Amino acid sequence: MPADISAQGNAQIKCANFFKSNCRRSARVRWSASCAKSVARKDRKSRSPADGSSTFPQTIISAISEFGVGAGASRLISGTQSPHLRLENGVANWKGAEAALCFSSGYAAALGTVPALVTKNDVVLLDKLCHASLIDGAKLSGATLRVFPHNHLGKLESHLQWAQREHAGKRILIITESVFSMDGDRAPLRELVELKKSFGALLLLDEAHAVGVIGPNGRGLAAAENLDEDVDVQMGTLSKALGTSGGYICGSRDLIEWLINRARAFIYSTAPPPGIVSAAFAAVNFLASPEGEERRLLLWKRIRLLQELLPRSELNNKASDGSSAIFPWIVGDEQAALDLASALQNEGFLVPAIRYPTVAKGSARLRITVSASHEEDQIRSLCQAIERLSA
Repeated sequence: MPADISAQGNAQIKCANFFKSNCRRSARVRWSASCAKSVARKDRKSRSPADGSSTFPQTIISAISEFGVGAGASRLISGTQSPHLRLENGVANWKGAEAALCFSSGYAAALGTVPALVTKNDVVLLDKLCHASLIDGAKLSGATLRVFPHNHLGKLESHLQWAQREHAGKRILIITESVFSMDGDRAPLRELVELKKSFGALLLLDEAHAVGVIGPNGRGLAAAENLDEDVDVQMGTLSKALGTSGGYICGSRDLIEWLINRARAFIYSTAPPPGIVSAAFAAVNFLASPEGEERRLLLWKRIRLLQELLPRSELNNKASDGSSAIFPWIVGDEQAALDLASALQNEGFLVPAIRYPTVAKGSARLRITVSASHEEDQIRSLCQAIERLSA
């Protein structure tokens, strides 16, 4: 741990007040807030799908009939419509955050957010297995980038000590994922929060593969561990468990207003189509409902069944801890992974092969993803087919 406790405190206060102090100097923030209120009034008569009476297709058709297929402009020109505002309010309420901002994709959310948080002479500390969008956002920011071995808290602490010593007074941003996409394991979030507090760093947590799976009403790992207020920036996707398209950032209102002014992927992109946004809003409302929680609990029954039945092999000699809906089946050789995926597809199972550069050389795998809609018999048949075809 660092020696200068008073320096830690000052750095943490500086990080906490960063967005507030900078946002007050921005004219565009005041404009965007008044614009949003105007749009909300104009479209107040729009019917919300929150009552659950609309299916997703009906929600999309209704939104297209009222607003058209495309938004027609970027959010800060004239592209902001009431579906965008409803979705952002809905995401913030569901996640228990002050505010949220939606992007056209998860990739755009990362690419816009990271360079808005840090710049030249700042420091980004990134888990080695983070998604490509987070890596690209870190590189685009111009900040000094250090990568720490996957979930290695000791190395991260060493990097934090180095950053505090060599980049005194600069912002430090730790980036990780709650569930890692190719291994299905979780980040040690509580320990990461302790480290970021000790060194006055900011923490960005990508909840893409935790949303809809982990935590009450699928709110993610931060909610599951009651650490929502300790994560500075929560990132997520609308295109996995929520079944639509897009990405979002949740956090303080000051953070969101800062991103409205600084996230170029938000400012200079056409707003997401209102039909997709309306469907995403319906999906968020479903997750937040008792019916959505029932569906999530059913998913966990399927996860535990796959964990129990998935066979063991030389490269897969340990049972998955079943900490997410993602199960890797390690094959090793790339062509062998492709052949196994093809053989499974011939038997009616879509299990994609993952190869370099998505994973390291020599660790090609099948990526099994469980959903609540999978029947028990389907899971049993898949496990039997993997065991037979891998022999």
